[in-house]
Amino acid sequence: MNEENRQAADLSRRRFLANTAAVLAGASAVGFGVETSKATETAVSAAGAIPEPAPQWKKLDLTEILSRPAAFVSISQNKSLYETWGAQGAEKHRERTSLPATIKVVKAARAAKNFRSFSWIGYEVFRENYPQSAFDKVQYETWVQGLNFSAEKKKADNELVDELKALVEPGDLQFNELALQSSFIGTQLPLELSRKRIETIVFTGIHLDWCVEGNTRAARDNGYLPIVIGDACDCQKPEEEPAALRRINNFFAPVISSHDFVKLLQPSATAVQR
Repeated sequence: MNEENRQAADLSRRRFLANTAAVLAGASAVGFGVETSKATETAVSAAGAIPEPAPQWKKLDLTEILSRPAAFVSISQNKSLYETWGAQGAEKHRERTSLPATIKVVKAARAAKNFRSFSWIGYEVFRENYPQSAFDKVQYETWVQGLNFSAEKKKADNELVDELKALVEPGDLQFNELALQSSFIGTQLPLELSRKRIETIVFTGIHLDWCVEGNTRAARDNGYLPIVIGDACDCQKPEEEPAALRRINNFFAPVISSHDFVKLLQPSATAVQR
């Protein structure tokens, strides 16, 4: 593992456990080459930070890849993150790009004949009833420390945000991620993908450098062809997105914009299913 990748992974681990602005700024300036101006960093959004395709992806025909039997997977696009009252509402994701970009992606995928599977995967932050290791216990407790949510409010916190809920159709899967950062463990997703002979998986969601990246890595390791829609994903903080997008693009999967996804998908919209 090279130095840049090591520092990136270390930052992702520290993000939830030690939310320290000084550490993040130092890591960005030294480890990732992000501009040191805090004002500039704050203004960066995923839409403007999507990297040029890594050399290996330039050898691919993404139009052909996106014409194969495909699945759409939304990760953790819950009210917890989009509503001001949510447990993670202070991150202000409704003010950022992921929600409108995801809507654009879903509508385009619905129109394409090769998208056979749609999964809406929740991620509960209130995990007191989940199986837990010693690491899980202290981490899950830290996430919700100081929050006083009723059982009803916890349930609402994990609901799919209304704009995306309106796009759910019969036959779509809706379930919670049970592992720390992978939907391929302990859920129905692997069987869904296998039965429908999926090859390509398109990911949107939150957090880019946590569950989206984790699922992208898992998809690659399970033999799938993941594509991440950069502006349809958010990190906890906007200034963390350029480094996360570069890391995913360099090592694990192509990162493209929702606009490019729609353009690449248009030839397959009238294609015959395999």
